[in-house]
Amino acid sequence: MPHTPRPSFGIMTAPSQVDYHDVLRVWREADTVPQIEHAWLFDHLMPIFGDPGGPAYEGWTLLSALAAQTRRLRLGVMVTSNRFRPPAILAKIAATVDIVSGGRLDFGIGAGSRPGHPLARREYEAHGLPFHDSAHAVGSLAEACTVIRRLWTEAEPFDFHGTHHQLTGAFGNPKPVQRPHPPILIGGRSSATLRVVAEHADLWNIPGGDIEDAVGRSALLDRYCGEIGRDPASIARSMVLPVSYDRPEATRDAIGEALAAGFGHIVLGLSAPYPAEVARWVADELIGASAGPTRAGPARA
Repeated sequence: MPHTPRPSFGIMTAPSQVDYHDVLRVWREADTVPQIEHAWLFDHLMPIFGDPGGPAYEGWTLLSALAAQTRRLRLGVMVTSNRFRPPAILAKIAATVDIVSGGRLDFGIGAGSRPGHPLARREYEAHGLPFHDSAHAVGSLAEACTVIRRLWTEAEPFDFHGTHHQLTGAFGNPKPVQRPHPPILIGGRSSATLRVVAEHADLWNIPGGDIEDAVGRSALLDRYCGEIGRDPASIARSMVLPVSYDRPEATRDAIGEALAAGFGHIVLGLSAPYPAEVARWVADELIGASAGPTRAGPARA
């Protein structure tokens, strides 16, 4: 059952193994293409693919720079690792980006990297960050969502005494531009995370690749919403799909599957090197002309 009345399409440019100016070129181009409504980065401090010693930009710093260089795109981090930054610091960062962007932030957050990914795990040890088990991570995420929303919306200082986070005299100023606050997107597929989604999220994101699993997880989210008296349709369903430049028909098929399954917020992952005029190609070949004849892939930059 679809949860989004009208599909929306965006792009993701992983800020790793790539130059800043290449990412900037794609975002500036996408900002001029109305069919592309949102753009995303990811949140890793070290590469999780390609050369382990290659570049990886800090996601929120880069997002603020790109917010200042664009005018229309909604933008966000898909998704912020709640393990990297204390929630009150993250709330301040996100409010700043919402102001820089003129109110275009979609706030993406998740529990953090899965423990079984060795290249993701090493970034915690390399930066002196603790890596707790999944139960701790999900419990921390739930408290973080509560703290962040309160910092964005409450006019008076408050104390918060949770299991994972303790704050005294917490207060956020300036507030985000968006009222009551920027939309909250939570990424993840575990049952425990989906309970947090049901309580806190405006959008829920899951990676593509296994549509049957995504449908099952979406149904579970519906159930959790019902248990707390929330309308499941109030949470938009989002999916990240990798783009094939050489086989656009495969990407179009994946888009069709996702839309049919009720995932109306589509994020198209672009791999580097980015072809010339890739945003226009995405709009023409993947979004606007999925039913038309297949043309050649985009020219490589």
